[in-house]
Amino acid sequence: MFTFIICFLAGLGAGLGTGFAGMSAAAVISPMLIAFLGLPAYEAVGIALASDVLASAVSAYTYGKNKNLDIRNGLVMMVTVLVFTLLGSWAASKVPNTTMGSFSVFMTLLLGIKFIVRPVMTTREAMERADTGKRFLQSAVSGAVVGSICGFIGAGGGMMMLLLLTGVLGYELKTAVGTSVFIMTFTALTGAVSHFAIGGMPDLRCLLFCVASTLLWARIAARFANRASAVVLNRATGVVLAVLGTAILVVNCIK
Repeated sequence: MFTFIICFLAGLGAGLGTGFAGMSAAAVISPMLIAFLGLPAYEAVGIALASDVLASAVSAYTYGKNKNLDIRNGLVMMVTVLVFTLLGSWAASKVPNTTMGSFSVFMTLLLGIKFIVRPVMTTREAMERADTGKRFLQSAVSGAVVGSICGFIGAGGGMMMLLLLTGVLGYELKTAVGTSVFIMTFTALTGAVSHFAIGGMPDLRCLLFCVASTLLWARIAARFANRASAVVLNRATGVVLAVLGTAILVVNCIK
């Protein structure tokens, strides 16, 4: 019963973060499984990535159905994210061990505050007026930046993509989140497959509970987000990220 409760709560936080903000489930699920259930870190990350796959896919479908998804530039960013994640991982293996695991936690908290204080109010019309060639290049460069940093420190992908999509590429918030979860579907699938291939199958109860809970709450959050106004969505996203960032900090302290 305790395992179910922890997995349900982890999935709740991860699902809301994914559906509202394109946040990686690994940022929420991994520290909770490690802190409260004592799972090895590698196994916990594998479960979190597997949870991310379906949650991101159903969120991307919901955003796409509501025309809040840029597949063309999303594919460009996805390819460069995957390539530069591999390069970043290789570079990380060549340098002394550094502790940067708190990077994504602080980024989640600060980005949540940012959406509350300075909401993204870009309109779809303004977004569509951008030069397509320039946006293509920005997508490739942004993917390279996200992939390099994620590969090097192993965290922060979803939040960094959201920040770049809204701040650099000029996306309105719904399209930014929709494109982010579209990319995360494939990056999470790649990560989950590699984790299970290397480390073997994880605890099946934890895997099933986390996947089901994350999928449920991501679906609920994505449906709400696509119906909400820009102001409401910015505030809801900001509150969810700020609360999750604070909660993850507390869980990390418990560890």
